[in-house]
Amino acid sequence: MEQDSSFPVKWIENPHAKTVTTSPAVAEVFPPGISRLARSFHRQIPGYRISPLKSLANLAHMLGLGGIWVKDESVRLTLNSFKVLGGSFAMYRFLKTRLNMDHLEIPFSELTSPEMREKLGDITFAAATDGNHGRGVAWAAARMGFRAVIYVHKFTSQARIKAIEANGAEVRIIDGTYDDAVRQVNLDAQKNGWQVISDTSWEGYEDVPRWVMQGYSTMLTEVQEQLAAQGIVKPTHVFVQAGVGALAASAIGYYHQLFGEHDPISVVVEPDTAACLYRSAEAGDGQPHSFPGDLDTMMAGLACGDPSPLAWKILWDCADMFLSCPEYVAAKGMRVYGVPLAGDPFIVSGESGAVTLGALMFIMERPELAEVRERLQLDSESQILLINSEGNTDPNHFRRVVWDGAEQVPAEYKEFN
Repeated sequence: MEQDSSFPVKWIENPHAKTVTTSPAVAEVFPPGISRLARSFHRQIPGYRISPLKSLANLAHMLGLGGIWVKDESVRLTLNSFKVLGGSFAMYRFLKTRLNMDHLEIPFSELTSPEMREKLGDITFAAATDGNHGRGVAWAAARMGFRAVIYVHKFTSQARIKAIEANGAEVRIIDGTYDDAVRQVNLDAQKNGWQVISDTSWEGYEDVPRWVMQGYSTMLTEVQEQLAAQGIVKPTHVFVQAGVGALAASAIGYYHQLFGEHDPISVVVEPDTAACLYRSAEAGDGQPHSFPGDLDTMMAGLACGDPSPLAWKILWDCADMFLSCPEYVAAKGMRVYGVPLAGDPFIVSGESGAVTLGALMFIMERPELAEVRERLQLDSESQILLINSEGNTDPNHFRRVVWDGAEQVPAEYKEFN
């Protein structure tokens, strides 16, 4: 049915995914053994711990669902975000290639040894970011003994910039969008001989984004171990947020590689002011399409106008539905995580981390979205996986939302008046 622009969820199905039993795009990014290799590398990083998988059992019951499971990345390596998993693994794969040792597993202690550092010489890693990816690249570069230069766009908050600088990187601010920062860092890297570590791909640049997506799979491997401990073979549904699409493609691709045509039903969620993947699905031609405008959204990690072509191939083959949501959907998710039902765990979630919970709640609560519930087969048997991709990475804005009630749900869509 037609809804106005303030409606909480705009949705579109991807009929192409129903025709794909085995995705060549998934096979390319997730060859056999790659998730084990990524996990083996990450386990050696000092400070590595499995991030918690939290059950919102009481909220699930209230919504008529079997379970809601939240992979809480707000505590990942003290960096408040999952992003370091992708950046660090991509840097590891790059260094192995530079050493002509890509066929070997190099222990982290050996990789960071003075002898190996001398062999590798001086390397500057560069990245464009909305905050979390750049912070992860800066952190990993510092621990491996290399310089990092991080490009941010003009809307990036001072808190995120300072967090990157605190990890030893030089930060350069671009007068434009995230996509402008991506283009500029690539141009400058070519001039200066830097190595770009990007989670988005372009023509002639696919190895690093592929390694980034592979690095994210450590998170999903952990999830599977944690679900198994609860007697659950797999989630029935995966709701995952998206910017350029790398996280969404990693999560959805991981499960397709593991379960094939029996993979979980998957839903990709974006802000309505930066819905490049929704726009691509709407076009229906299998090609990635850019989203116009200044991409001004409080969901900073999702403020991307150009999809990653590499990620899009996986999403076109495997993602069942795409959603776009206004700001207040993420704000509601933040507040629900922060003030849970009695017995459910407290979760600190940033703006980009909470939009999937907000979207799920509106889908389950709004009578206008009954068709979405039906098409996604959401019922009392459903076990939903959400990823809290970031914690409180912008304290001032976090307080405006959680304390001051910024981005309130419009009165006509409130469940409690």
